[in-house]
Amino acid sequence: MNKLFVAILGLALLQSQTVKAQYDYPVDNRRMLFHDVINKAQKKIFELDGKKDASIFFSKDETINLQIEYALITRIDQLQKNIELDSALSHNNKIKYLRGLETLLKSYIANFRKKDFPVTIAPTLVGSFEQAMALDKDNRSIEPVVAENSYAIGKIIVDCFAFPENPGVPNSRLILIRKYILLHPHEILPLLKSNTSLPFADSLLLVAAYRDPRRLYDFAAANDKLANMIRANKDSLIQTVVLLSQSKSGQMYMPFLDLLSKQKITLEEIDKVKDNDLSYYKLLVKTRIDYVGRMVGPQKDTPMEMEAITKMMITKAKNYFITQINGLHNSPDPVRFRCLEPLTPQELYYLCVLGEDEIYTSSYIGVYNRIFQRMKVPRGDSLILSVNADYFRKFIKMAAAYNTLDGLLKSMPNDNATSLMRAFMFGLEKTASVENIEDAVDVADSYSSIFEKNKQVAALMLSEANANYERCKRNGNKNGEVVYMLEKTLFESADSTNKVDLSAKLGIPPIFNIHNKDLLNDSGRVVQEVFFYGDEDKDGQNSYQSFMSLFRGRPEWSISDNNNWTTIKSTKGKPVWIFANKPLYGEDDPDAKAQAALNEYLESKNLEPTIFVHRGHSYHVKSSLQQIQPSAKIVILGSCGGYNNLSQVLNISEDAHIISSKQVGTKSVNDPILKAINDELLAGKNIDWLSLWKKLSKQFTGEAKERFDDYIPPYKNLGALFIKAYKKQMETVE
Repeated sequence: MNKLFVAILGLALLQSQTVKAQYDYPVDNRRMLFHDVINKAQKKIFELDGKKDASIFFSKDETINLQIEYALITRIDQLQKNIELDSALSHNNKIKYLRGLETLLKSYIANFRKKDFPVTIAPTLVGSFEQAMALDKDNRSIEPVVAENSYAIGKIIVDCFAFPENPGVPNSRLILIRKYILLHPHEILPLLKSNTSLPFADSLLLVAAYRDPRRLYDFAAANDKLANMIRANKDSLIQTVVLLSQSKSGQMYMPFLDLLSKQKITLEEIDKVKDNDLSYYKLLVKTRIDYVGRMVGPQKDTPMEMEAITKMMITKAKNYFITQINGLHNSPDPVRFRCLEPLTPQELYYLCVLGEDEIYTSSYIGVYNRIFQRMKVPRGDSLILSVNADYFRKFIKMAAAYNTLDGLLKSMPNDNATSLMRAFMFGLEKTASVENIEDAVDVADSYSSIFEKNKQVAALMLSEANANYERCKRNGNKNGEVVYMLEKTLFESADSTNKVDLSAKLGIPPIFNIHNKDLLNDSGRVVQEVFFYGDEDKDGQNSYQSFMSLFRGRPEWSISDNNNWTTIKSTKGKPVWIFANKPLYGEDDPDAKAQAALNEYLESKNLEPTIFVHRGHSYHVKSSLQQIQPSAKIVILGSCGGYNNLSQVLNISEDAHIISSKQVGTKSVNDPILKAINDELLAGKNIDWLSLWKKLSKQFTGEAKERFDDYIPPYKNLGALFIKAYKKQMETVE
């Protein structure tokens, strides 16, 4: 016999004997491989928590960890043994069930931590496998097991018994579709696109249509089986959506879908106004007020396509009105605000609340004043009631930011003013979630301004925060407890005499300072990127020239440039490199191309900025935010820091220190702030916001001081702090 063959055979037998030693029961060599695969999968289970040991740590609750370990290790081991020793099972069936156990473990691993597959399913999953195996042995359907369990368990069980296929698998797959759709109703239409022959397809289509008509509109416009199925459905809403999907003006009709489907408005009526921005905006406002009235009324009705009407109102408000009055900021008021003449107080109100991110300070004041000039009885409470309190928190927040809140509250009886501010504070938990906490952030944001201007109102807000915290605590509302605990803590911190340590109390990184070492890259230098924008009115160009005057002619800085950007490097002190794109104006957005070229250069040189600065009008902020990197430690917006801007920055870099303005930024304030920061960096010092802001405050007088006071340092940016702290707190709330 060949010596090599004998040696290999001997080694194989030795390995087989070594593996056999793992088991305290005889294992047929033909099935050894299947047992080994299960054992290897169990070892991977132990590694899922990131620790290479023989214990499981998937939950903070040790009882849950022990239950998972018992199910996936001890019970699986016992099932292996039972299958191997079951004399009533054929070799092929033993392999089938061992493969099923392998599938169970590998599916658990593959779906570990996925939303639909909680780690806690392990005990029930293994028990369900045993039930399904008992049914399969008698050639009975596993359908009852799939039906009575969650989607996650059902999905894994079906996969375990798919080959050879249990007789209940086809019906079980239909059950799984129903379970999946309950978890993900937004997936109905994509599912139907490839499964139009489902026995309950028509029922699913109706659910999808009433849940998301906008998405139905997109699918109805296609040319496939699903589109044909949609067009064949006789439901009035679906037929209305089909009609709109076939029209070139379908997007203009969608905000009125609810009224169209109920025959309360006709396409002809919309056609009369849709090509006129003013008339169309008026119809949108009228419809929005009606919709909100239905939502807050006794019927608690939620009209379809509220999102569509809001988006269209924002588009029309910004493009037709706000852009005009912003662009004419150097013109006399009669010229600048002429486009607002036909608008009612309610229509002006929506310009304010929907234009928060783009409206200039002077534009806001012009719109705000005209609201009350056009009211027969100029009262804030009457105004808010006339729009069914829609966006009232946003209106109050903006009034606080633009110093018009006192006038707003004084325009109504004291009792009503008190009731309004109590409503401002009440029910924040209802709209607060990790995905969107705008109302709660607006309340937090407003407090700094209110505390500085009206101590009586600030005291009322703090009292209401405490009262609402106790209310939520009594009701066992954990989300509400978190929201109001944060509000009252942030309110208390606004008074420096309270000496509230927000970092310690809320579990967030230090907010009063940032260490120099945290701003350095791997080469020990601070890298900054500054975004400028070329404007027709030369504002961006003037801002750039003012910025450059901080460095020109100063021996501690060297300057070089090319067609797209300027590079500024320190020649004395610690290494600081600043890159600023040139504000270029012209066709094809040349400053955007300059920024892209700069970003490409920084990436090619592995230069990651830790300080990002936006210099430009508020309507340019979106472009700057899209270019901020996770390396950001300090972000200076230099213009309005509304909720959307703050949350976007913190989604990119959750620990970023944000400086923003309650109103429109100005170079006369931006430049001194940047100089003060760079002076500290050159000296290699930590940035201490309290002392830095105190020094800066002494530099300004008169109107410049008022402008500076509108800038919010990181430790006073209560909106940003709320976002950070809320996300942190909710990590611990189950």
